[in-house]
Amino acid sequence: MFVRFYHGFATAIFVPVTEATIAEQFPAKRGEKISLLSSITAIGRGIAPFLGGYILYLTSYKYHTLYLAVGAAGTTALFITILFLAERKNSNIQGSEAKKVTRRMFQGWYQLAKNRGALTVSLIQASQYYVYGAVEFFLVGYLNEVVKIDPLSIGTITGSQIVALIILRPLMGRVSDRIGRKIPIILGSSISCLLLLAFPFTTQFPLLMLLAIGYGLGFAMVISSTSPLISELVPEGLVGTSMGFLSTMMDVGQTLGPIVSGLILATNLQYVGVFSSFSLIQILSIIVCVLLIGIKTKDQKIQINAKTKPKL
Repeated sequence: MFVRFYHGFATAIFVPVTEATIAEQFPAKRGEKISLLSSITAIGRGIAPFLGGYILYLTSYKYHTLYLAVGAAGTTALFITILFLAERKNSNIQGSEAKKVTRRMFQGWYQLAKNRGALTVSLIQASQYYVYGAVEFFLVGYLNEVVKIDPLSIGTITGSQIVALIILRPLMGRVSDRIGRKIPIILGSSISCLLLLAFPFTTQFPLLMLLAIGYGLGFAMVISSTSPLISELVPEGLVGTSMGFLSTMMDVGQTLGPIVSGLILATNLQYVGVFSSFSLIQILSIIVCVLLIGIKTKDQKIQINAKTKPKL
């Protein structure tokens, strides 16, 4: 339990800090670059089970060898990070400086709690991962129990959704950089809403495949816009804090999704009720995003100020 907590703690530090760094370094391409990072992360997560299984197969299930390989990968990442840190001359925080940093951290949380735009985007993120976490689990159950197709076909359908997400997310991030964040969120949620509603009424393999890929597209459109959007709705000093809060809301949604959906599945509504609830959550995302339309991002404010500034 301690090792699992430690690993989760490390991930909670790494992801939001990395996304915040990318948001600061690529202000005009935040959607594309953050989405590219997420897709590469997904590739690593997708390769890991296959590579780990292959290592266990070669070593006759020697888990020590497997975790030595995992440790080597983590150590490689550590050395690369050290090389980046060596390029900067950062002074150590000591004494009163540490107290100031702590005070600023709590002030940042307080300011974020008062930021309506950041809270709204976080709610959208939580709702999207609520659905995604539940779809990952219950789509397999539906394909196995109701459609009754073979394991290879189930893996192909669920895998095609992940592949679509990996490929399309950077592309959708580039689109959001060009046309804005809110249109992709509304459009992606609408696509997901309609396709998820159709799942429990479909038993044909080709249609299920198309629905899975289509949902991957809709999901990619939304989550490729949420991270860059929240970074544009908060002051520069709160970008890292906002990314961390967004990641927390993502985990909350992904945890609650399977639990609540399991309760719905236990009723007489069964899979129709489960997938219908997913569509209702997507409608919630659309409504919440509409509330964001009147909130201007930092980039929009800069453009407005530039237009209204008198010529000297």
